[in-house]
Order: sequence, then C-alpha cells, then structure tokens
Amino acid sequence: MSDTTNIFEESPDFDTFGGRLSRAIDASELNTKDLAGRLGVKKSTVLAWETDRSQPGSHRLTKLAGMLGVSLSWLLHGVGIGPSEASEEETAGAVGEQLARLKLLHLETGQLIGRIQGDLDRLATTGAR
Repeated sequence: MSDTTNIFEESPDFDTFGGRLSRAIDASELNTKDLAGRLGVKKSTVLAWETDRSQPGSHRLTKLAGMLGVSLSWLLHGVGIGPSEASEEETAGAVGEQLARLKLLHLETGQLIGRIQGDLDRLATTGAR
C-alpha cells in the first residue's frame, strides 16, 4: 500500500482483534510465550487477547504491532498492512520439500524394518537350535 492510498479504500478484514492478533503471531517467527516475554506480560494474558477475552492497553499496542510486522490500524480495525501471506508458489515449494522428506523417511523406515526382521529371523534360528 502506498503512502497516498486512503486506508478506507481497502476492504477491511472483518475478523476480531483477537483473530487478527492470532494470525499475525502465526505469521511471525515468534510464539505466544516469546511474545509475552518481550511485552512483559504473562502468556495467559496474550492468550486472553487472542481469544478476545481482553485487549492490550494502548501502551502495548504499538509495540505489539511493530513486533509482529503489521500496522496498528490493521491490528485494531483490519485495514492496513497485515501479515504477509505465503504465495501459492512458496506454499507449493514447502509442501514439495515436505513430501520429499517424507519419502526419504519412508525409505529409511523400510530399510530399518528389513534389518529388524533379519535380526528377528536370526534370533529365531539360533534359538531353535
């Protein structure tokens, strides 16, 4: 969004404050515990914000938005700079990497099963003597 764009020309994100906060945390490299520590609050406090049971004070809102890489207006009203979403290409690449890793683990598991079966067969043979 350029500096000259009126934020009211955008379609707002109709999620709640807690929903937007939760999505911003998920998109960041922080987890709830780390975020709470950096803000000087308990983890349960951040969880209450995420579930809309309470809201942070004004003195924490700007810091919260900055730490999560979103604009204060997006966090409060759903209009402005929100968390960056991964492109379909990036998502497909990540899924492809996970599939390749899973195939490798499957192969290694099959080899391990074969070794264990061989060991059991040898033990059964030596035990039968």
